[in-house]
Parts: sequence; structure tokens; C-alpha cells
Amino acid sequence: MDALMSRLDSLVTNPDLAPLLALVKGVRNGAVYGAKVRFPHALVMIFLFRSGTIREKVKLVLKATRQHARNLATFALIWKGVMLALRNINPTTGGKEGRYDSFVAGLVGGYVVFGRHKTSITQQIVIYVFARVMLAMAKLAVRPNMHLLSSSITPDARSKMESNAWPVFASLTWAFVMYIFRWHPDTLMSSLRSSMVYIYADSDHWDSFRNFLIHNK
Repeated sequence: MDALMSRLDSLVTNPDLAPLLALVKGVRNGAVYGAKVRFPHALVMIFLFRSGTIREKVKLVLKATRQHARNLATFALIWKGVMLALRNINPTTGGKEGRYDSFVAGLVGGYVVFGRHKTSITQQIVIYVFARVMLAMAKLAVRPNMHLLSSSITPDARSKMESNAWPVFASLTWAFVMYIFRWHPDTLMSSLRSSMVYIYADSDHWDSFRNFLIHNK
């Protein structure tokens, strides 16, 4: 066993194999992270808000966990694979990463994994990432030397923008979602809509103490 482990250690530490092994490691980490994130979330949401037998709920939890893990593992494989390919086919970079390689690789992976298959899992992942992209873009927008208008933003104005960006973002986000929930609820994702119905709509109805405080309905 020690001899086998020694050979495996030598194999995975071989620098010539590092680019290919990074693909394997990316797939592994994507799958593990996806499972860790989705399993507890699916367990809580499905057992609390879905009807059905215990066996049916367990199957739904495992299915959601598998889908999330597969999505992140596949994206990691595609992104790393395209990054590796671009480094080797672009003669101007000399085998190094180009400025926009990560963008192109993300575009390809985003389309293959998330763009072609619209499910509740892929929607949740994309929307989660999108919100954080918007926050990051807002921060970049006020940094010096980022765009043509950067020079017109004074340090004092930049400081005020940075300190007020989050309150504005949070307030407008909740303002829009509550308006949409009130007047166009069918446009919201089912998981968000069901949770909002539970909190804001079902709380308007009861006919006894039991379904007022103990049970919802």
C-alpha cells in the first residue's frame, strides 16, 4: 500500500501533468462544493414546503443535490479546459493566459451548462452569481482609471458612492420584488414566490388560534 501511495504521489506531483490534473481537481471540487451547498438547502426547503412521502422527498433532495454538483463540476471542467486550450492555441501569449481568456471560457461554460438547460437549479445558480456580478461591477464603476468617466469622479464623490451603494441596492431590490410579488407574482421563480406567499399572503388569513399561531393552514 505504501508503494502504491508513493507512486500516486509521484504521478499527481508531476509538473508535466499539472494542466490535465487541474481539470480533474476542478471537477472534483465543483462536485463536492455543489453537493455541500445544495444538500442542506434542498433538505430544508423540500421537507418544509413540499408535499409527499418521506421517500419522495428524499428522492427530490438527492436529485437536486446531484444536479447542482453536476452543474458546477461540468462548468469547472469546461472553463478549465477552454482556458488550457486558449493558452496553447494563441500564438501572441506565448503559452500564458490572455487578458480575456477567462471571459471566453466563462461564456462557453455558461452557455453549455446553464444557458441550454433552464431548470430551477440552473436559474438559482445564475441569479445568485448575477447579483454578485452587479455588486462587483458597481464597485469597479467608481474605481480610478476604470473607464472614461473615472477622472470626473472626485475622491469625495467616490467615497459617498461607495458608502451609499449598498443601502440603495438593498432598498431598490426589496422595493421591486415586493411590487412584482403584489402585481405580477407569476413572473417570479416558484421557490421565491412560494416563500413570499407563505410570509406575506398566508399571514392575512386565519379562522382559529390553531392556524393563527400554531399552523399556517
